[in-house]
Amino acid sequence: MPDDEGRLIQLAQGGSAAACAALYDRHYDAVYRYCYFRLGDEGAAQDLAGEVFVRMVARLDRFQARGRPLLAWLYTVARNLVADHYRQRKRAAQVSLEGTLALQPDGGGDLGQEVDRTLMAQHVASALRHLTEEQRQVIVCKFVEDLDNAEIARLMGKSEGAIKALQHRALGALRRTLLKERWYERGV
Repeated sequence: MPDDEGRLIQLAQGGSAAACAALYDRHYDAVYRYCYFRLGDEGAAQDLAGEVFVRMVARLDRFQARGRPLLAWLYTVARNLVADHYRQRKRAAQVSLEGTLALQPDGGGDLGQEVDRTLMAQHVASALRHLTEEQRQVIVCKFVEDLDNAEIARLMGKSEGAIKALQHRALGALRRTLLKERWYERGV
């Protein structure tokens, strides 16, 4: 955990609204993306991300770093809120990564290529549902959040070697799922 974050946490634990706001500013985008990735709904992701920070403020006095960054704790709170969200609605989780995984048009793009990219993003999003929670988290941190293995290891409380192995297994599972579904034969 960066020294300035440790100081911000101490100040926030002491009741500093400015420190809480700084922590919110520092981590909101990552928490929002995590919620959006899991829910596929912008409004619900905003609501849950906001609730994560309400709970952070309410429970920050109990937070102990133990060598892990605050963001790891916030991801845990977010994961629990997402699970509660689905339990309350009693429906299967739907993950939409179209907006995250689809390549942006380059201005002169061909419509057929854009359709292919969108279809591939849908197929990858569907395949991600076949991964374990840890595998999905590694894939999101690595390829959506663009974190390096050391950062992911700190967030997840694992060694870099474990993260590399988890990423390798996750990518292999994605490949097997895509091959099994024969998406590669559909012209995508």
